Amino acid sequence: MTSTDASTLLRPHAEQAYAEELRALADADDRPRPPSWRLSPWAVVTYLLGGTLDDGTVITPKYVGPRRLMEVAVSTLATDRALLLLGVPGTAKTWVSEHLSAAISGSSTLLVQGTSGTAEEAIRYGWNYARLLAEGPTDAALVPSPVLTAMRTGALARIEELTRIPSDVQDALITVLSEKTLPIPELGREVQAAKGFNVIATANDRDRGVHELSSALRRRFNTVVLPLPADEEDEVAIVTRRVAQLGAALELPEVPAAAAEVRRVVRVFRELRSGMTADNRTKLKSPSGTLSTAEAISVLTNGIALSAHFGDGVLRATDIAGALLGAVVKDPVTDAAVWTEYLEAVVRERPDWADFYRACREVTG
Repeated sequence: MTSTDASTLLRPHAEQAYAEELRALADADDRPRPPSWRLSPWAVVTYLLGGTLDDGTVITPKYVGPRRLMEVAVSTLATDRALLLLGVPGTAKTWVSEHLSAAISGSSTLLVQGTSGTAEEAIRYGWNYARLLAEGPTDAALVPSPVLTAMRTGALARIEELTRIPSDVQDALITVLSEKTLPIPELGREVQAAKGFNVIATANDRDRGVHELSSALRRRFNTVVLPLPADEEDEVAIVTRRVAQLGAALELPEVPAAAAEVRRVVRVFRELRSGMTADNRTKLKSPSGTLSTAEAISVLTNGIALSAHFGDGVLRATDIAGALLGAVVKDPVTDAAVWTEYLEAVVRERPDWADFYRACREVTG
């Protein structure tokens, strides 16, 4: 798809949104590339973490975090081990998975979305039943899964929320990952994976509906745990960048940068998440939700839309208070008490947060 076409999309795939960066990296990349890879491992990490090429091309960072984690993830995919990105919600697991696939295979669309209703056919293959009844089991009647397509083409397959998939369906991956083959007994043959094939899965163990991976399946993965942003400055940088990108993609009216509001939302999330104020003086109760970086981005994007369409075009505390309340208070009883206590014990005592306190109290009631 051309960049012009991509500009009309609400949410282009990574390989569409960053096509120019990927092209510049490919042109400048003179390092060894594993079979079927579009870029070398070094170039993939550069694409993820950002940098400036010799010709002056600026590669924007897609992930803010320890470089070593990305190096381990990329090097895993160059071996015969699959990659499991593990972390609490909002730690950019899906984001990293998409960008890894875009940089390595040139496509991030070979995707299995894991749910409690995911069937084995989503990982192996299914059938066009009209053709199956008319012709019997044939190649034409076979409907390949994203995993099977990745095996045939030597590409990366993505499996989102692996631990939401029932355990017996998860185990359909064992032969694929260990033997790099997928038997199709109905056709009396098997598909052997082309060089370059691998799997990136994401999972978290703090969500409801989790199905633990069997030890046999877990051994087929190298696990990389993605942490929450290490410090406030990193999280502020991530949120600021993503809010700007989302605002541009959604074509929201331009709202002047509001560093103070971004920092306040991030501070609130980090304090409630950790159960301690930033100065380490006051212990806090934490709400039931995860208060992820992704939720902070959503709160601020909503605030920008509110300010642009119903406010004065300047992001203020009144624009973010409602969405912030919705992000924190998931349980109307326990979370509401946690939030009210935080407002009274912490926010109210900060003189430069007086407007923020009034706005939050107004929507909290």
